[in-house]
Amino acid sequence: MQRSQWKIIGYATALGLVAAAAYVVEKKAAVEAAGPTAPRLEVDPFWPKPLPNHWVMGAVIGLGVDSKDNVWIVHRQGSLEDKEKYATWNPKAAECCAPAPPVLAFSPDGTLIAHWGGNGNGFDWPSSNHGIDVDHKGNVWIGGNGRGSVPAALAHDESKMSAAGAVHDSFLLKFTQAGQFLMQIGKPFASKGSNDMTNLRLPAKSLVDPQTNELYVADGYGNRRVIVFDADTGKYKRHWGAYGSKPDDTDLGPYNPNAPTPKQFRTPVHGLILSNDRLLYVCDRTNNRIQVFGTDGTFVKEGWVARPTLGDGAAFDVALSRDSQQKYLYIADGSNMKVHVLDRQSLAVLTTFGDGGRQPGQFYAVHSIATDSKGNVYTTETYRGQRLQKFSYRGEGPIAKKEQGVVWPKAGR
Repeated sequence: MQRSQWKIIGYATALGLVAAAAYVVEKKAAVEAAGPTAPRLEVDPFWPKPLPNHWVMGAVIGLGVDSKDNVWIVHRQGSLEDKEKYATWNPKAAECCAPAPPVLAFSPDGTLIAHWGGNGNGFDWPSSNHGIDVDHKGNVWIGGNGRGSVPAALAHDESKMSAAGAVHDSFLLKFTQAGQFLMQIGKPFASKGSNDMTNLRLPAKSLVDPQTNELYVADGYGNRRVIVFDADTGKYKRHWGAYGSKPDDTDLGPYNPNAPTPKQFRTPVHGLILSNDRLLYVCDRTNNRIQVFGTDGTFVKEGWVARPTLGDGAAFDVALSRDSQQKYLYIADGSNMKVHVLDRQSLAVLTTFGDGGRQPGQFYAVHSIATDSKGNVYTTETYRGQRLQKFSYRGEGPIAKKEQGVVWPKAGR
């Protein structure tokens, strides 16, 4: 090939690279000009599939996604009304319905694939289920926030009741995915408060760090702390309260958005999630705030969602987006019936989705939130919400509305 031909090819290649670089710069400029971006989500009104056996769910107060994108929930059978349980009456009052088993698992297409739970030999089942997590080894962790009935041995002894905290669910349970009992941390009615290293007190949610195999617990409805155990042995590691300080069980009284920033967590310490860059995000629910810590309990920063909210708080639960940088946080807001999407670095609220109601994409007391490997978002609802929903991930895009309302599927999907 002649030298002139090589020159032509070289010029063409250079021009092509310049054009490609210009396109990238132009595209980046267009994105920046459009302003901040956020995940685009659409509710899937056909997920999950109907339950078999005339089963119905009560208040759904725990949610987790395992490594295969199966979705696990725990619900409260005891929260169902009598007429929702006609089939269990004696004599049977109607064909429908009956409480589903407390633990339910769904495949990615919404098919029920596992169900179990309740009292068994060798462990104490919570008097009021709360929180479920599936760890990197496939183990299932369950907590509870039930007070239960005080045993007769304690009822006549005020000092023992005080030491016990008079709450039943002072423990956390570990099972296989088939429901086989593995371990219990803590004992019923045994909590001695937020600096007890052996027992919990109404734990709300847990997670296991796959790098260290440490179990982190948002503990929770009775205590005001995060506590860490070895996930295999249950051995105590460390604990801390708000700002990484020693927790204090002093009653802070009702939340007042105009009061000085509280130096301790209010109850419940309700949710937590660990990011890939080793930051722990903790939901201080009725203070309407998220506090961020290193894994050793060192305080990093904090932010608020819907700070004026009274009710029962705005920061119910937290989940991470599944992009490589985990750019976004999702905060379930049970009082305002919506989900907040935050920039993870600044903790600024970018947009929200959802609204109060019973239809798909609406919420009554959205309680728990989780994401799968594809970026889909799952939510559950407590109280009379009694529901599990899926929001399909449709990529990222410019924020069109601060308040999106119901994110309904586009026509033709």
